[in-house]
Amino acid sequence: MSTHFTTDPTATGASVFPARPEWLSLSAAFADEVPVIADRDDLLVTVAPGAGGGAPACFYPARALIEIDGDHLGVDPATVDPANLSDRPRYAPAWGALTHECGHAKHTAWEPPDDAPLGVVAAAMLLEEPRMEAAQVRRRPDDRHWLRACVKGIVAADLHLFADPATAPQMTPAHAAHTAALLLGRADGGVLTRTEVAPVARVIEDVLGADTLGKLRAVWRTALRTADDDGETMLALGRQWCEILGTDPDTDPNTPADPDPGAAPDPSGTPDPSGGTPGTGSGNAPADPSPLADAIAAVLNGVAARVAREKAPEDPAAVAAADKAKADAAEKEAQKAARRVFAAGGSRTGTTRLAGTRPPTPEERTAARVLARALDTAGVRERVAVRSTSEVPPGRLRMRGVRAAEAQRAAGAVVTAEPFTRTTRTPVTVPPLRVGVACDVSGSMRWACAHVASAAWILANAARHTRVPTDTASVIFGHHVRPLTYPGRLPAEVTEFESNDNWEDIPVALDALDGALGLSRPGAARLLVIVSDGDYRYQPRIDGQRKLDRLRASGCAVLWLTTSTSDAPLDGSTVHVLTNPAATARAIGHAATAALRATAR
Repeated sequence: MSTHFTTDPTATGASVFPARPEWLSLSAAFADEVPVIADRDDLLVTVAPGAGGGAPACFYPARALIEIDGDHLGVDPATVDPANLSDRPRYAPAWGALTHECGHAKHTAWEPPDDAPLGVVAAAMLLEEPRMEAAQVRRRPDDRHWLRACVKGIVAADLHLFADPATAPQMTPAHAAHTAALLLGRADGGVLTRTEVAPVARVIEDVLGADTLGKLRAVWRTALRTADDDGETMLALGRQWCEILGTDPDTDPNTPADPDPGAAPDPSGTPDPSGGTPGTGSGNAPADPSPLADAIAAVLNGVAARVAREKAPEDPAAVAAADKAKADAAEKEAQKAARRVFAAGGSRTGTTRLAGTRPPTPEERTAARVLARALDTAGVRERVAVRSTSEVPPGRLRMRGVRAAEAQRAAGAVVTAEPFTRTTRTPVTVPPLRVGVACDVSGSMRWACAHVASAAWILANAARHTRVPTDTASVIFGHHVRPLTYPGRLPAEVTEFESNDNWEDIPVALDALDGALGLSRPGAARLLVIVSDGDYRYQPRIDGQRKLDRLRASGCAVLWLTTSTSDAPLDGSTVHVLTNPAATARAIGHAATAALRATAR
C-alpha cells in the first residue's frame, strides 16, 4: 500500500505540529489554495518538518487532513506565497506533493470493505496511484507539471529507493510489478512519457517477461478508465493483479512476518522484514543497488531534471499584470520618442536632412480632394434598424396586441400590452482613422524622396477635407528621425528631403508615430505605412521587428511599399511592390480606405 495514503479509519496523522509561526502561516496559506485543487472545502493542511508520515506528504481521509513534510520545502517558509502561481516553482516538489494528495482527496472516492482480502486491497491501492493522477490531469491539465515535479519524492518513498540499499527494489517479480504500476502506469495515464520510462520498462520486462507484463498492463489500463467511486472494480482489478503474480490475496504485504522460502513475492514490493530480498527468503541484504533500482533512479532523476527545465503554469493575474506593465513601458517609450521627434524636430546633428519646402502642385491638391472623397465613401455605414413597441402611436397597429390589451382591461389587470410597433434606423458612428507614414532615407532609397514627400502632403490635406475624423503624421528615418507632417497640423507646403544616410533607425520611427497617433491603441482604424527596401543592420532590424509585432498585435494594419521583389520587408507586413513610384500616394490612399472599410464590417 502507498506510504502516503492510508485507508485506516483510525489513522489520525503524525503527531507533528508546526512549532514556529511561519509554519502555521504556511499551513493556512496552503489550505487556502486546496479547495480549488481538490474541489473540496473541508480539507485541513499541516506543513511542518517531519510531517507526512515518513513520506513527502500524506492524506488521511478519516480526518480530511493533508500533511506536507516541511523538510521537502527547500526554501524559507516565511518567503512562500502559494497564492502567486509564479512563486510555486521555487518549491515545486512540495507543491506537487500537495497536488497529489488533493488528487486523492477528490478522486479516491472509494473505500475497501472491512472484510476485503488484505493483499487485494494493497494491490488495488497500488493501482489507485496512476488512476488518481490521470483523473486529476483530465480535470486540471495544468496540474500535470506539479505531479511530475513530485514523482521523484512520491515514487521513491513508495519504493523505499534511497533510504537503504537493503530496502531498494530488487530483481524480483514483486518489485518489478510494483515499479511497473507506479512508473509505467503513470506513463499510460499521461503524467510521464513513454520515452522517460523506457529505461526501467526494459528492466521490468526482463524480470517479468513480456507476457506477464502485458497482462499487468491490461489491468492498470483498465484501472485508468475506472470511475472514482467504483471500488468494486478496483478490488476486482487488485484480485487479478494478485492472480497474475501468484501472490496470496489474503496476506497483507505490509504486515511483518517470518520469511517463507516457498512464498510467492508480494504485489507491493515491500522489503522482507527479515532484511532479505522479498520472495527469496534470503536474510542477506544486497550490498549494491540492483539493476532495477539503478533504472528507477535514472528515470526519476531524469524526470526531475526535465521538470526543472520546463516552464511552470503561469498565474493569469500575474501574466496580465506583467503584460500591462510591459505595455505601459512601451507606451511611455513611444510617447518619449514622439516628443523628441515632433516637438523638438528630432536631433539637430547628423546627416538626416530635410531639403526645404515647395508649394503643392494642382495635381497634388486634386489628389488630396479625391482621397478625401474616397475616405468619406469608405466610412459610410449602413443604418441599424431598431424595432420597438409602444402603447400609443405612432407605429403600426397589431390586432393581437389590441386584443391582449382589451383582455387585460376586462380582467382588471394592469395593461402591459403594446400594440403599436415601429422601426427606426439609427446611424452608426464612423470610427476615426489614424495613418502614419515612415520613409527610409538610406542611399538606396533616393527614388522615394519626391514621391513620399508628395504623398505625405496629400494624405495630410485629405484629412482636412474628409468628414471621417482623420489624423496623420509622417517621418523620415536614417541616422535620426525627422518629421515631414505633424499630427493635427495642416501643412501649407510640401516638405522635401534628401536620402543619403547609411543607417536606418526604424525602431524610433515606429515609436514616434505610435506615440503621436496612438497606433497601438484600439478605438480607430489604424494604418502604418513603411516605405523602404528593408536593407537594415542587425540591431535596427531586430528592434524594428519587435516594435512592428507589437503594433500588429494591437490591431494596427501595416503596409510595406517597395519597388523590388528582392527587398527584405519586416515579417508580418503586407507588401506592395510599386511598379510606378509615382503611384505611392495612390497606394497609401487605397490602404487607408481598406483599413477604414475593415472596421465597418
